[in-house]
Amino acid sequence: MRHLIAIATAVLLVAIAAACSSPPARFYTLSGPTPVGGDASGPSVAVGPVALPTVVDRPQIVVHSGANEVRLDEFNRWASPLPEDIARVIAANLAQELASQRVWPYAQSTQPAADFQVRIDIQKFESTLGDAVVIEALWSVRRIAGDSSKSGRSLVREATGGSDFEALVAAHSRALARVSSEIAAAIRAQ
Repeated sequence: MRHLIAIATAVLLVAIAAACSSPPARFYTLSGPTPVGGDASGPSVAVGPVALPTVVDRPQIVVHSGANEVRLDEFNRWASPLPEDIARVIAANLAQELASQRVWPYAQSTQPAADFQVRIDIQKFESTLGDAVVIEALWSVRRIAGDSSKSGRSLVREATGGSDFEALVAAHSRALARVSSEIAAAIRAQ
């Protein structure tokens, strides 16, 4: 009888441990183009700061699950603070668009004053698994010499092309590339 009680206790403990275990966390970063060089005498651009709505400025990836409902996914997270990652990707996109080696995230700058500073205020950073992402960004490009500036608003919807988090993050990267193109056009116009 004691043997049966010991086996039943062991089976119960294994079942409890299995029920309490959780899947491992997965970490994601936004992606930009691979650096391919550029003109060392191209415009210098500092990208940032980047402001985000509080609801998405957190380690967990926030997904929309209804018209007025969001879900923080504890097991799918950003690998670094999202404002820093957005600045890094937009800087990489602008470096490619402007064919300049002299583009960097503002917060990581050890460079002397830039020719331009790009400030970005993300109004929407929406994620819907299996559907699309929406980015609405207000941005300003300030030319340091002459203190002139140009402001703009970008509204981009990008289909995810898949139902998992990898596809969702890739869609955000493509949407940021489109925002970057609009910012690059404003820099070229100055």
